[in-house]
Amino acid sequence: MIQPHNLNEHTLAEVWADVQAHVDAGIRMQPNAYRLAFSDPEFLMRRETRGTRMQLEMLKPDLDQSEQGVENTVVVFGSARFLSPHDAELALTEAQASGDKERIAVAQRHVRNAVHYEHARLFAHLVAGHSARLPLKDRIFVCTGGGPGIMEAANRGAHEMGVPTVGLNITLPHEQSANPFVTPTLSFKFHYFALRKMHFMMRAKAMVAFPGGFGTLDELFEIITLVQTQKATPIPIILFGIDYWRRLINFDVLVEEGVVSPQDMDLLTFTDDPQQAWETIRAFYALEVE
Repeated sequence: MIQPHNLNEHTLAEVWADVQAHVDAGIRMQPNAYRLAFSDPEFLMRRETRGTRMQLEMLKPDLDQSEQGVENTVVVFGSARFLSPHDAELALTEAQASGDKERIAVAQRHVRNAVHYEHARLFAHLVAGHSARLPLKDRIFVCTGGGPGIMEAANRGAHEMGVPTVGLNITLPHEQSANPFVTPTLSFKFHYFALRKMHFMMRAKAMVAFPGGFGTLDELFEIITLVQTQKATPIPIILFGIDYWRRLINFDVLVEEGVVSPQDMDLLTFTDDPQQAWETIRAFYALEVE
């Protein structure tokens, strides 16, 4: 008796085996009209199929997070270049041994900024400690961009508490792999910045921005704008590192020049204390005191 052909078990497996064989052999796949569309890299990377690629980047992380019970997150942003206190001290020791003044100055800056790494780790401890004792539907997960620096610190803090942690990474020349503290099944890679930022906001119940560069500023001001214009539900927006943010941006000028309303400044909370940052979020949602 002829056995029925199972499309899912055979044809699809064979399709992807063919793609993988080309990858393993280092052979570029050539256009092939007869190849199934969804397994044709040449077709999927065409300009005309960009909408399909964007839809896939929207669906995959959303479905995976929902299936694992991740519905509420605290998003932590910040520089990818900050080192842990241990690594910063090690770099300073090596720089001092070299006698190179410029290298020593850079290492001293790393030591100074390592406090932000430690604060991000401790803040994530507080978030994860609260969630660890709650039913899955009520948990708040730490979510970062998945890279090094502040992102690593926050993922690390949640990981140290034995709680799953989310990473939304993106393909960049200097930041292409997830840090080791992101839960593997919650580690996602994006091509499109817009889709990545949308995913940050979809589940965010708070946003904590540590000192950072252009990427941090981009993410911070997009979220402020979405909340200010009521395109997003109000959430706590916490700027960690008072001196850094006050030196970087004179927010008072925005009010003085009338480009924002005085009440818009109420959207922001400044702090240098992990406990205060967590208390701000806890009070906003009237969460139970531990």
